[in-house]
Amino acid sequence: MDTEKIIEAGKIAREVVAYAKSIIKSGMKLIEIADSIDAKILELGGKPAFPVNLSVDDVAAHSTPAWNDDSVASGLLKVDIGVHVDGWCADTAFTVDLESDEENKRLIEAAESALDLALEEVNKKSKLRGIGKKIEEGIKSKGFSPVVNLSGHSIDRYELHAGLTIPNVDNGNENEIGEGLFAIEPFTTNGIGKVKDGKPSGIYHLQSEGNVRDSFAREVLAYIKEEYNTLPFCSRWIYKKFSSRGMLALRQMKQSGILYEYPQLIEAEKGRVAQAEHTVLINKDGKKITTSL
Repeated sequence: MDTEKIIEAGKIAREVVAYAKSIIKSGMKLIEIADSIDAKILELGGKPAFPVNLSVDDVAAHSTPAWNDDSVASGLLKVDIGVHVDGWCADTAFTVDLESDEENKRLIEAAESALDLALEEVNKKSKLRGIGKKIEEGIKSKGFSPVVNLSGHSIDRYELHAGLTIPNVDNGNENEIGEGLFAIEPFTTNGIGKVKDGKPSGIYHLQSEGNVRDSFAREVLAYIKEEYNTLPFCSRWIYKKFSSRGMLALRQMKQSGILYEYPQLIEAEKGRVAQAEHTVLINKDGKKITTSL
């Protein structure tokens, strides 16, 4: 692992979070927020590790504005930001209450306090179930439910979900987390505590080798491989580069099985969801929360 680039990605992510918190206002267009965050990441010397997720109320994750999206920031807004430096990623998230609602504030507090408990607990000898237990107990103590089928994850170069799952509940897994780079991300809800697939998100990743017959679609595919590698990207970015023809190319690649499009993740009983997330590096020197000051 390239520790220097991992630390740099975390530093950029911290600055972008501070910037995002300073600009987000109720009624602001989500596309304006997303474009501003993308621009700030590039300005600071990083690249987006995935399209910023701007998920409102019962949408837990995998929601980013399309190129022609008129929706605005409202309610309980989760802002999930990824930054990479040469493929080494930082993944961090926060939630804002845009309607001055007391339960929203308590949901945010539950997610943030559960994250703090997990980060205090974690070291290379920590059992996965123990981390999940801290999160679960922290959220339930606030009167809410953890989202049981969302989890944290290990991170590798150009690979956001690198195989290891870090649960948000005690799942009985006795394995130790070990050394590596990890995202820990509690989700808390006033709903049932599970998410289901919603509508297509416009967020994609390359899932298989292959090609398409159309020459323009092949040009778009070559760009995706060069610019994003195996990291997620969104239709908004392709539209900016290739205009409406790029949308047709994406459709062809999805039909060919080359691209996977993530569905939005919706709380199963339409409960509101709050999220908090940091990236932690665990190595022989101990642990460092790269996305936290």
